[in-house]
Amino acid sequence: MKAENIKKAVQYRKLIDVLLDSNQYADIVLKDGYVINTVTREIYEADVAIKGEYILMVGDASALIGSRTKVEAVKGKFISPGFIDSHMHFESAMLTCTEFSRLSIPTGTTTIVADPHEIGNVLGVHGMQEMIKEAKTLPNQIYFTVPCAVPDAPGLETAGFDVNSSHMEELLNDPYVQGIGEIQSFSNIGPVYENAPELIDDLVAAVSYAESIGKTVEGNAPALFGKELAAHIISGGGHVSCHETTTKEEMMEKLRYGVSVFMREGSSQRNMAECIRAITEEGMDSRRAILVSDDMVPEDLLKDGHMNDIIRRTIAQGVDPVEAIQMGTINPATHFGFKDVGILAPGKRANIAIISNLNEMIIDQVYLSGNLAAARGELTIDLGSYTYPESVKKSVKRGHVKVEDLHIKANGSRARVRSIVAIPFQNLTSAQEFNLNVSNGVVQPCLQQDVLPLIVVERHGRTGNIGKAFLNGFKLQSGAIAESVAHDTHNIIVTGTNYEDMVTAVNRVISMDGGIAMIKDGKVVGDLPLRVGGLITDELSGQEVSEKITELTRLAESELGCGIPVPFMHLSFWSLVTSPEWKITDMGLIDVNKFEVLSPVVE
Repeated sequence: MKAENIKKAVQYRKLIDVLLDSNQYADIVLKDGYVINTVTREIYEADVAIKGEYILMVGDASALIGSRTKVEAVKGKFISPGFIDSHMHFESAMLTCTEFSRLSIPTGTTTIVADPHEIGNVLGVHGMQEMIKEAKTLPNQIYFTVPCAVPDAPGLETAGFDVNSSHMEELLNDPYVQGIGEIQSFSNIGPVYENAPELIDDLVAAVSYAESIGKTVEGNAPALFGKELAAHIISGGGHVSCHETTTKEEMMEKLRYGVSVFMREGSSQRNMAECIRAITEEGMDSRRAILVSDDMVPEDLLKDGHMNDIIRRTIAQGVDPVEAIQMGTINPATHFGFKDVGILAPGKRANIAIISNLNEMIIDQVYLSGNLAAARGELTIDLGSYTYPESVKKSVKRGHVKVEDLHIKANGSRARVRSIVAIPFQNLTSAQEFNLNVSNGVVQPCLQQDVLPLIVVERHGRTGNIGKAFLNGFKLQSGAIAESVAHDTHNIIVTGTNYEDMVTAVNRVISMDGGIAMIKDGKVVGDLPLRVGGLITDELSGQEVSEKITELTRLAESELGCGIPVPFMHLSFWSLVTSPEWKITDMGLIDVNKFEVLSPVVE
């Protein structure tokens, strides 16, 4: 028997003794609160008694109160299971697991399922293992779903390391690894089937191994219907999730297929309001509807909260508060097979959120495994700090570039170009052609049409590629922005109103060993080093990163005239080649639907 199973058996024996021996008592009793029952969808007055890490009982706990029992009066407040974020990326917040937890625990989030896909693209298995190692030091429950294919689109992009089915045994047998993460390599069904069928073979092998050892598999099915959606579901072993659902119609078909729909409501991509219509308008069952953040910036965590705010927004869409809480507790616990969270019941882990205002989801206290972890928005426990080893730093492995390296060239005085078109709050894009001026053989940006060069510079030291395209919809008036956060292979992505500022921004990112840089008139307007894989900082607290991003966002608007919200996160998603329509990688402008590289200039 495993050590953790022996420990739990001993603890359960103690729980039985407390319940049946009149001389033993609970450690903590949450007295006279309104219990939220996530199984029966009820609210009723009851106590919650806790012993050690676990819940003793829910009901009248008067007989379990002894002289040493801490009685917490919660009359008029609501007692809920701690919230679960079922799909997120620490890298998108640019924070370590520790700093993200420091911000999220006080908001009621007690369990996180993270996908280390981003650090895996840069640093491979080693990078993912280092992130998992950090999570093991923390008191909240953090599990991981790991990628089984890196890069997602071989031949169309360059990652720092390659990951495939041969790495699954090493990764999946870690108890902190829940299963395989979003299977993006088979999101673009038709083109992958026609052009890269070997990806499907490797995926099926990885999924088969995961299922053989009882691990779960998460899907990624943007805009898929009918036989293509069916093929994606089957590739994941017949039961998958999808966090890329953006319409009511998609939501309905996926629910009918038994897909767990992860309704995304993050900082730059918000799909819940559209997805929830399948439930509020069509009356569909909500058991497979799950709320997730996917990508959140620290400022939003501090200002609005984490899962509590997403639940609040769901309530605002007309969903009953208890049903909304189910979507962030028992529904994900059921999906993942978590047996000890998501419900307030005997023998379950005492991960609890005390809510003072149900509709506004204001969190008063948070318990982690029976210990008070936060009160009135502040941590009551010490998480310490975490510093990553040098082996996951210095991931930028190329020298500086020259301005002519970025030039997009054409003949004549005018050129017709292909441009990615931004869609705010989505990682989907559309496509359009524009006519631009050409000067000395170089295609020029056009502020009047809001069309700018968009460049990706390979940084992993494997190819030296520089991919080129155009972008419409960023609303930048001057200068340039570059960053080493560019989903999913995380090369350096840059856009700007002139090539000179663009090359300065790229070289600033290279000099910092990764990060964000904003340049205007050849000078640094603002920057943020991200030395852990070019994605994360372990040098600043979550509060400090939030303040820095807030300042950079303000400068992007005031100094560069950028008119799109959450500009750095939007910029990072325009290289994500697993979602339609046009994207950019180090290999160039990608027609996602055709699985091919296009010239930025129409010949």
